[in-house]
Amino acid sequence: MNISKRVQALTTSPIRKLGPYAVAAKAKGKKVYHLNIGQPDIETPAQFMDSIRSFDEKVVAYGNSQGEPFLLEAIQKYYKEWGMEYNTSNIYITNGGSEALFFAVMTLCDPGDELMVFEPYYANYNSFAKTYNVKINAVPTSAECGYHLPSEAEIEKHITPATKAILLTNPGNPTGVVYTEEEMQMIARLVIKYDMALISDEVYREFVYDGEYKSFGQMPELEQNLVIVDSVSKRYSACGARIGCLVSKNEEFCKQIMKCCQARLCCPTLEQIGAAALYTTPKSYLEEVNQEYKKRRDTIAGALAKIPGLISSNPKGAFYVMVKMPVDDAEKFAIWMLESFDVDGETVMFAPGNGFYDTEGCGINEARLAYVLKSEDLEKAISILAAGLKAYPGKTN
Repeated sequence: MNISKRVQALTTSPIRKLGPYAVAAKAKGKKVYHLNIGQPDIETPAQFMDSIRSFDEKVVAYGNSQGEPFLLEAIQKYYKEWGMEYNTSNIYITNGGSEALFFAVMTLCDPGDELMVFEPYYANYNSFAKTYNVKINAVPTSAECGYHLPSEAEIEKHITPATKAILLTNPGNPTGVVYTEEEMQMIARLVIKYDMALISDEVYREFVYDGEYKSFGQMPELEQNLVIVDSVSKRYSACGARIGCLVSKNEEFCKQIMKCCQARLCCPTLEQIGAAALYTTPKSYLEEVNQEYKKRRDTIAGALAKIPGLISSNPKGAFYVMVKMPVDDAEKFAIWMLESFDVDGETVMFAPGNGFYDTEGCGINEARLAYVLKSEDLEKAISILAAGLKAYPGKTN
């Protein structure tokens, strides 16, 4: 049977591609510290499962294509608490943030159009674009500048007539960067000047550790150009629930998104019930989680700072740090760590950096580390990483 060129052009996830090496390492009796995937170890609030257990309908019937009203209202209330006023008609429930991104790209871009991102960027953005034959237009950032945005003039050089949208994560994945007020104003000016869409992936909104967070949804000048992608996955440690949403005040966009929602019929009823319950979680839960991740951020940042020749991104949000390592090839180093290296039977797994870039040759000696482990485990993991860097035969200094 024929396999499409479109699907063959998709790339393997850098976050998961080395999984078989980790399985083999564990089969040999090694303990593997997983820094490769953003799976929080924080307990999901109990009301998620409690609300699902209380479901007593005799038939699990098709739900509303847009999403169940009780969940739309819960999300509307949540945004109001952030100072953003949306009607329920501006909110569309999706199967995780991933489907939200698929729908947004499909609705805003035609085949051959361009989606501007800032590399390194969340690797799956590549698949979301290529699935619809949309080209990634990658604007470089650097470890030396903390992965912050380049100048307005530099970004403008990359804009072409085919550039239909800017897609960014704030706070950032994989870098942990939180964009400044000046950077946000710069993006807003460019979006308005060229009448582009701005797809703002804000699933890490609660995970900001230095200063306060501002959403692009709090910038009224962007009202007709903005699409927000959101999810319960990281906020409430409910990655497997697969409930996300799209939020926009652009009526035409919403009208077209409804077609996408109808085409896939509906999102799971039980997960929507659970997600609505999550939105009743006390703010104290989120505050405690924020403090725990701040502690972990400080732990990993302090440990990384002690490694000679390593450059770290100094993350301000999310729970990732991008590092530039003194090695010839981070993917080879990652495989070597799993296959050939351990300290007292323990080793480390991380996501090689090249998968977070579109520009060929970039990110070869970089890696994304997810600080989703307890602080004592992070300290141990980074000490093993440091020992591995000393022993690795492909080190560069």
